[in-house]
Amino acid sequence: MISRTDHSNGGKLVPVYINDVAAFLPNEPVGNEEIEDVLGKVHGNRSRIKSMVLKNNGIQKRYYAIDRKTGKLNYTNAGLTAEAVKRLKPYEGFSINDIECLCCGTTIADVIAPGHGLMVAGELGIGPCEVISTSGICLSGITSFKAAYANVALQLSDNAVATGSELASSLIRANFFEHLKGDPDFKKHPVLTFESDFLRWMLSDAAGAVFMTGKKNAGRKSLRVDWIEHISYAGQMDVCMYAGAVKQKDGSVVCWRELDSLEEALASNYFALKQDTELLGEHVVRITVDQALGRAVKKRKIKPEEIDWFLPHYSSEYFRDKIHDAMAGINFKIPYEKWFTNLTYKGNTGAASIYVMMEELFHSDKLKEGQKILCYIPESGRFSAAYMLLTVV
Repeated sequence: MISRTDHSNGGKLVPVYINDVAAFLPNEPVGNEEIEDVLGKVHGNRSRIKSMVLKNNGIQKRYYAIDRKTGKLNYTNAGLTAEAVKRLKPYEGFSINDIECLCCGTTIADVIAPGHGLMVAGELGIGPCEVISTSGICLSGITSFKAAYANVALQLSDNAVATGSELASSLIRANFFEHLKGDPDFKKHPVLTFESDFLRWMLSDAAGAVFMTGKKNAGRKSLRVDWIEHISYAGQMDVCMYAGAVKQKDGSVVCWRELDSLEEALASNYFALKQDTELLGEHVVRITVDQALGRAVKKRKIKPEEIDWFLPHYSSEYFRDKIHDAMAGINFKIPYEKWFTNLTYKGNTGAASIYVMMEELFHSDKLKEGQKILCYIPESGRFSAAYMLLTVV
């Protein structure tokens, strides 16, 4: 175990290194033809949009924390995250009780309170340490990462673990919608609106974790964290992906706590995850690439030819060419042979996605010393984005 240091250096930043990356995807992979067998059919009816959504997103396999025999969840969100943390092996003899700072991000935690990080700590049975929970959607995983990074960089902690996780299946199982009123003519009046049904074929479950210190690994590769740029345009944009509310025609949202009863919230499907696909298609690339990447390029003075690997978290193959072309449009073209993504066979796992990509690449034989890795994490919640630059050392 690395001993605690004297934190009296006046706030001087030290280099931060990723010493290990781990991921956990629950149960066996689920192919496209099996999805409704695992998630179930809402009111016994097959989805009318499933084939179209799957064709566009290109996902062939994904993982759900659902027992196929019983249809019940067999992991909590905290449980998924704990499994990822327990798979970390940053050095010989590592114990979870060595962790000094635990930072956990997710879209929707198991409980409203306390925070997700505290539930993960409880699941691990970890010793006393600093615990931070970050909220959001896809960016909650990178904001937890940034909190962990800052703790090590400022020498507030000798090490830190960051996690990103999702238990999306808990919100897209058929029985989550069984309370909604049906219509005999379900083809003209489906139980679920498009904005809710769409996400049933987009999202899946996973958790990822990284271990960071101020020292690189001896005798094997590490990843140095060079910088993280995180920017939100929520002050200028309407809500696009959300839960716990219903969106109005003027773009505003009515939240579940404004209602007179929980019964009303349930009847109107307030708690379902929803996506404004029209707003998404119109703005996500423009904002998260044209504006956010353009800003990072100008601030950090990076050049596309310096990038050896590009890790893009996009929700659908539909956006692949659009992102590529938008990057070329701001003179930051990265050829496809430098892209690394596992969306098609590990699914869109939201806050966990960047961890799941990093874990596979980190433990492959693809990385060479000195290579630079640019990570791209957009979020459609209210349009935000993060970019992160890593160097193999």
